[in-house]
Order: sequence, then structure tokens, then C-alpha cells
Amino acid sequence: MDASKSKGSSSGLINFQSLNPASICILITIIAIIGALASLASHNPMWILFFLFPAVIYEIIRTQEGASTKFSSIFLLIILVLEIILLIFNVNFDLASFFGTQEKYIVGYSLPLGDIKTFAPLLLMVLSTILIFRTRGTYTKWLSIIIAVGSLVVIFLINPLFFQEAVKFIVNGLFDRFGYGF
Repeated sequence: MDASKSKGSSSGLINFQSLNPASICILITIIAIIGALASLASHNPMWILFFLFPAVIYEIIRTQEGASTKFSSIFLLIILVLEIILLIFNVNFDLASFFGTQEKYIVGYSLPLGDIKTFAPLLLMVLSTILIFRTRGTYTKWLSIIIAVGSLVVIFLINPLFFQEAVKFIVNGLFDRFGYGF
């Protein structure tokens, strides 16, 4: 019996590389939309955080080794887990007071500081935005957009005032990226 035939048929694991990525991304998008709607309806960011897991995990699977892309995708998962822990245990920690400054230069961006529960989804958003610009694949960009939008939902639910700053940060970043800086 051919080893390659028996190897594929006897394995109980799913080979994600052989599945249709467009179908998976559509399913992940639907899952994220359900999570976002549940979070907005219940005013609880935990829904979207849990419903972002498929997007983050598939992002890790799809992201190829690159200068910062694979690290960014793995770091997304770490931050997502940490944010859930911070919310479950209601951890309050003012990063601006700790560092003695209102913003910090992190992963190539000057990020506004505040409560750690708001900063974590902001960092998720920044890392996913980095992946949008630094990955080549359509599906990794798609997943990154889902994560960025999900992160904005979390920020909005935790701190609506900080949400305005996050949107301003995104818009300024996009204008800077495309040469329309103000």
C-alpha cells in the first residue's frame, strides 16, 4: 500500500490548506458579524472577542513567513487571549500613568495610551492593519480586516470616547500611508 495514500486517509486532522479559502473566509466573516452584533446588542465585548478566534487562528495558518507578518499574526492570538483575561478579571491599569506619557511608540506607530483593556484591542487593530499592508494574499488581508473591525467594536464597547481616537488614528494612518498627511 502506498504510504502517501494511507497517510492522507488515516489522518483525523483537517488539512486547512486543501480547503477552499474563500468559503472559509466567508464563514469566518459571518461568525465575526454574529459576534459583533451579539456584542453590540448585549453591550458585552466578550462575544466579539470569542468570535474573532477563528479569524485569528486562520490568519496564523494562512500567513507566510515574512519580515514581521508571521510574528504579527501569532502576536494577535496572544493579545486576544490576554484581552479576554483582562476583561474576565476586570483588570484596570492606566498605561499612561505608568509610562508617564500619553502615547508610546510601538510596532512602528505612536499609539495613545490609556486603560490596558482599551489598549489591547487598539494593538490588535494596529497589528491587523500591519498585516493588511504587508501580506500579499487576498485572504490574509480579508482576515486582517475582520480582526481590525472586530477590534474597533471592542474599543467602542469598552470606551466610546477612545473609539473616536482610534478612528482618528486609523484615518490619519491611512492618509499617511497613501501620502495625504495632514
